[in-house]
Amino acid sequence: MEISKMGNLKAPGPLYEMAQNQFLKAARLMELDPNIGNFLLWPQKTLVVHFPVVMDDGRVEIFEGYRVQHNTARGPAKGGIRYHPDTNLDEVSSLAFWMTWKCAVVNLPYGGGKGGIRVDPSKLSEKELEKLSRRFFSEIQTIVGPTKDIPAPDVNTNAKIMAWYMDTYSMNVGQTTLGVVTGKPLDLGGSEGRPEATGRGVSITASEACNVKGIDISKARVAIQGFGNVGSYSAKILSEEYGAKIVAISDISGGIYNEDGFDIDELIEYRDQNGGVIKGYPKGKPITNEELLTLDVDILVPAALENAITEKIAKDVKAKIIVEGANGPTTEEAEKILIEKDILVVPDILANAGGVTVSYFEWVQDLQSYFWDIEDIRKELTKIMKRSFTQVFATKQKYNTDMRTAAYIVAIERVASAVKKRGYFPM
Repeated sequence: MEISKMGNLKAPGPLYEMAQNQFLKAARLMELDPNIGNFLLWPQKTLVVHFPVVMDDGRVEIFEGYRVQHNTARGPAKGGIRYHPDTNLDEVSSLAFWMTWKCAVVNLPYGGGKGGIRVDPSKLSEKELEKLSRRFFSEIQTIVGPTKDIPAPDVNTNAKIMAWYMDTYSMNVGQTTLGVVTGKPLDLGGSEGRPEATGRGVSITASEACNVKGIDISKARVAIQGFGNVGSYSAKILSEEYGAKIVAISDISGGIYNEDGFDIDELIEYRDQNGGVIKGYPKGKPITNEELLTLDVDILVPAALENAITEKIAKDVKAKIIVEGANGPTTEEAEKILIEKDILVVPDILANAGGVTVSYFEWVQDLQSYFWDIEDIRKELTKIMKRSFTQVFATKQKYNTDMRTAAYIVAIERVASAVKKRGYFPM
């Protein structure tokens, strides 16, 4: 018997197949028990909901939403909810799958979950957005809860929406339940350090990667694709705390390049006053997103959406280190090329795990009704990210493999151990 994707089950789409292939590469290398491997290939629970929202003009519009729980052997499911017109079951299932390994690789007592609604939130009024959010959370409430599944912000969702979720759940169950979601406002049980957490985790792992590659990070040149929450905080922390020079940045409007580096605070201020985009910033030369990905830099941080680095682009990538701020930014074919070029790829399930780690801190604080100082949060996050990088790099050397496969091996060992010890119930 061997671990196999074949049989009666079918992946929801090509992105999930790519995620499964990443898993299989590690599972076969570590000689995982096929029974456990076949179980871990698939989501445990998938909920698809269609729900009505009364729009401002009186029309009733029907929306489609998803919540997927991949595995809960180590604890409740954990993962964000995104609002995007292209969100689909393949994407959400894949992200839930990756969340299982992301939580396990940094040794959090969680499993993987993810959710989303097919919607363009920019076309909704504030009132419509609130109605959509509250109705959706009521629809998925059968499978969420502080001991079952704890959602969080993701693409186009934020602390305000998490507050609506928390209030909706609390009103439905008849008591205030802060721990049902994370990423909330501070005065509603949110945590210090949460907005910066993913970017800080990216910065910490970038520093660790420089150490093993023999690069002085204070002299490193960095290009960052994406200037939202993850990209902007990565740029700010790498620049201010590690001394790196951020020479290129891009967002949906295009990219900019400055050989001498950018003043990140000034650029963030420009973005916020310029409709949320960096286009037109006078202190940078315009470049395309593809040009940014192939610049001669030490560190490249893809912090936008999936499949940014393709096979075609990978052939021209010159960075020595890639730190994946986004989920799934590198295709399978591209990664093979990057590995052949001896580029160290710090995979998403490790590099951007800072967000879920501080979400875990928030959940713990909510359950205990005791809240930590920002210094304590940063200290604990740094300890966890450094320890996790060290464990993954040691596994990479042990198995003579790449960082992504090594991260999967570390994570799979932990989840498989939980599955084996718990057993299969009912028999």
